[in-house]
Amino acid sequence: MSAYPNDRDCIMMLKDAGCSRRVILHCCTVRTVAEAIAENMDVSKELVIAGAMLHDIGRSRDHTIFHAMIGADIAAGLGLPKELTEIIRKHTGAGLDKEDAEEFGLPPGDYIPRTLEEKIVAHADNLVSDDHLVNHTFSSERLRRKGSTRGAERMEALHRELSDMFGKDLDILVGELGEYPELKGTCSRFRPKAV
Repeated sequence: MSAYPNDRDCIMMLKDAGCSRRVILHCCTVRTVAEAIAENMDVSKELVIAGAMLHDIGRSRDHTIFHAMIGADIAAGLGLPKELTEIIRKHTGAGLDKEDAEEFGLPPGDYIPRTLEEKIVAHADNLVSDDHLVNHTFSSERLRRKGSTRGAERMEALHRELSDMFGKDLDILVGELGEYPELKGTCSRFRPKAV
């Protein structure tokens, strides 16, 4: 038995927290991408999947940069393991450095993904916009337009790091999985019929 909640349990946690169907669909899509990235890597796939499913649980209460911290607090309150709450807390972009945290008014802390599982979930989220897959430059250029050059550079560095480990540029996942990837198991009921 896994120490981490399965898809069905994660969906119940998202619903119980008050997440919209749109947020749940996004989490399911990120889960599909994260699982594909983790497939050939030496990581805890159960942790990656649970982290991807729950990364936006904080969007039940907030849609700003604070959603990650709020989500980590929700997950901790549910008694979820620390390594899972850390994925949730550090998933924004390619993480937030001390300067970002101060600029956004976040409590002092380390918001940079350090473990491979944290990095995979953060970057899978970067490759999903709403419920469809995008090239990594879609997200990094969006950060640049918002004036976050450091964040965009971190995101591009994370993309290169994970692509090197994966053995191919991760942007190929858009073609391999499709812009609107098929969702598995419990997640499949959240994909709109007409895509």
